[in-house]
Amino acid sequence: MAVFTRPRQALVIASVLGIALSAAACSGDDSSGTNADSPECAAYEPYKGHDGTEVTVYASIRDAEADLLEQSWAEFQDCTGIEINYEGSGEFEAQLPVRVDGGNPPDIALIPQPGLIKRFADAGKLKPTSADTKAMAEKNYPAEWLKYGTVNGQFYGAPFGSNVKSFVWYSPKTFQEKGYTVPTTWQELIALSDKVVADGQKPWCVGIESGEGTGWPATDWIEDIMLRENAPEVYDQWVDHGIPFSDPRIAAAFERAGSILKNPAYVNAGYGDVKSISTTSFQEAGLPIVDGKCTLHRQASFYANQWPQGTRVAEDGDVFAFYFPPVDPSRGKPVLGGGEFAAAFADRPEVQAFQTYLASSEHANARAKLGNWVSANKGVDLNNVANPIDKLSVQILQDTNAVFRFDGSDLMPAAVGAGTFWKGMIDWINGKDTASTLTFVEQSWPQ
Repeated sequence: MAVFTRPRQALVIASVLGIALSAAACSGDDSSGTNADSPECAAYEPYKGHDGTEVTVYASIRDAEADLLEQSWAEFQDCTGIEINYEGSGEFEAQLPVRVDGGNPPDIALIPQPGLIKRFADAGKLKPTSADTKAMAEKNYPAEWLKYGTVNGQFYGAPFGSNVKSFVWYSPKTFQEKGYTVPTTWQELIALSDKVVADGQKPWCVGIESGEGTGWPATDWIEDIMLRENAPEVYDQWVDHGIPFSDPRIAAAFERAGSILKNPAYVNAGYGDVKSISTTSFQEAGLPIVDGKCTLHRQASFYANQWPQGTRVAEDGDVFAFYFPPVDPSRGKPVLGGGEFAAAFADRPEVQAFQTYLASSEHANARAKLGNWVSANKGVDLNNVANPIDKLSVQILQDTNAVFRFDGSDLMPAAVGAGTFWKGMIDWINGKDTASTLTFVEQSWPQ
């Protein structure tokens, strides 16, 4: 996610611009207007006692989305007297190591890559969370999420925002007209694809072009299928290199993904042949759905922000999404996703207080009310989530029967996860065989 977070967020930024401008117009600044002595500030009592201090926060979240973020903690600032100085950067992933290694780290960074958290923790740069932050995170987040912020048994990063990737976008309107039903198993998904072919269309539209991050959408396919064909422990072994990248189980996941992605009868609706997948931007890939030229598009919850203005995203609307079906229902309901973690490079009391607040359900709900945000925080009230896909994402993340795993390429060493894995997927889409692709990635793994 180190590289591809930026284009994703740039699109989110564009889509929420109107919302943000309206909100900004109401607020005028980053103050909530709440008096520190007012009853509303009683909830912030645990964080008080640091009036006049400052906390710097650095992340890749920019522009309109950053405005929403700052609004979400405006009341915290007014009630505690702790000033939060936020900086969002399009070069976050590149600049954060430079700043940290140069002795100029932010107090807190919102890091979307557990692998980067481990890098800083192993180097002794990160500060372990306070006991209060750890307790708050343990109260509000599932154990799987806590693990991604933990290095060598020490908790460093409290979970923050999230996304769900195990979605297939479709048009409820088209499904009703054509008599299609939402598939709940892999077999039904393939049967639906065949039915669309029989009706004279290519069912799937796919794009993996994303600038410097081209290839990442295809890695999500492999990760989602790995979770559906294998026990979560096998997924973990794959990510940790406990098994080689060329393991037959990974080859099987590639072959299953290829049964769709490399099937000329299935792809690439509205764009061209199989190779057009590598040159079609992920932002545009699913748009033929609204024109009736495409039926299915696998992409994350944040794709809700890509649809043209006026498109109604709802279960009975122009577009919606269903859960990417399981291959083997006996393996439960695996979920692939991603998110950010609030990690601290300083352990001053005001920094620890703010880090604890960011892990609270109070902040999660304050941010959710502003729209266009998902969190695995168990305290998020669904009534505070307006966007139907965001609401569905929160429901999935809060489902105690779901098996969640973080984006595998984000967990792998950057040279693999954001390097050879991405490049390997491009070559694979363009015709390279599975065995050669897996060997290429395996040989790049750091020794």
